Amino acid sequence: MKRLPIAFFGHGSPMIALEENHVTATWAAIAKRIERPRAILCVSAHWLTNGTAVTGMATPRTIHDFGASFPKALFDVEYPAAGDPALALRIRDLLAPMPVTVDTGWGLDHGTWSVLRHCFPDASIPVVQLGMDIAKSPEQHWQIGRMLRPLRDEGVLIIGTGNIVHNLREMDWQHPDAEPYPWAARFNAAMLRAVVEDRPEAVISYQSLGADASLSVPHPDHFWPLIYVLGARHAGEAATLDPDFIHHKSLGMTSILLGSA
Repeated sequence: MKRLPIAFFGHGSPMIALEENHVTATWAAIAKRIERPRAILCVSAHWLTNGTAVTGMATPRTIHDFGASFPKALFDVEYPAAGDPALALRIRDLLAPMPVTVDTGWGLDHGTWSVLRHCFPDASIPVVQLGMDIAKSPEQHWQIGRMLRPLRDEGVLIIGTGNIVHNLREMDWQHPDAEPYPWAARFNAAMLRAVVEDRPEAVISYQSLGADASLSVPHPDHFWPLIYVLGARHAGEAATLDPDFIHHKSLGMTSILLGSA
């Protein structure tokens, strides 16, 4: 098997799991371009941990980690992919001597299954999630991505799901297609320019952009998965950005494919 690409998906609202639109059609098209992986490693914005963790169960549950205001149809969604305990142990070994918890209590949260049900709807590929240690710096998250890079040559598709711009308090819920806030547009453009030009240090040091960064990334959970993906990138790998837009003025919906597919 040739080296697999890596991808970051701007996943937006959990409701995207039920939608059929340009974003979900593009995700499906991205998946069709990728040689079928033997397993998937997902870094989701929705699993923050004390210490690094990896799911190690054979049958992960589908986690409906969102509020009761969402419709019953969303709670009815199941993504019955198998887990991969052997891959979990391989990840633990790759990250040694850093301690890694092999977790059997989590599962697949909506940051993972809302994307995968469009990319791989039959749920026939085993999926493992990586928990992001809340105590680690952006540089340390990037280093973990680098340590996981060998998996790409072992048939494992590494993906991150989150959003480059993610400020729910500032979202304009009534006007999804409104022009983004200037700060959101500037920050998104700066980060994507750094990705295209293969300058991960600019993404790692995103906080240097001051107010634009603090407004676009008020909490790092949705941004960190991008840093993991960039860590797993080999120098010079080309970036494809599609879709690429900001929804509701402050929710980035950009997806990034790195490497050939």
